[in-house]
Amino acid sequence: MKFEEAFKRLNEISEEMKNNELPLEQAVALYSEAAKLVETCKKEIDSAKLTIKTIENNGTE
Repeated sequence: MKFEEAFKRLNEISEEMKNNELPLEQAVALYSEAAKLVETCKKEIDSAKLTIKTIENNGTE
């Protein structure tokens, strides 16, 4: 999953979690999904940072 897709889904989950009538089981499932998406986004950001650092240090990709 691409960063943009994961980030969009995180926003959707955030909106869903605002529903006070959300059943606990569904809230826990959404939380679990969000945690995985956060990890995906973090890895993508870390990879981008490494690429930028490499470019800055070497002047190439």
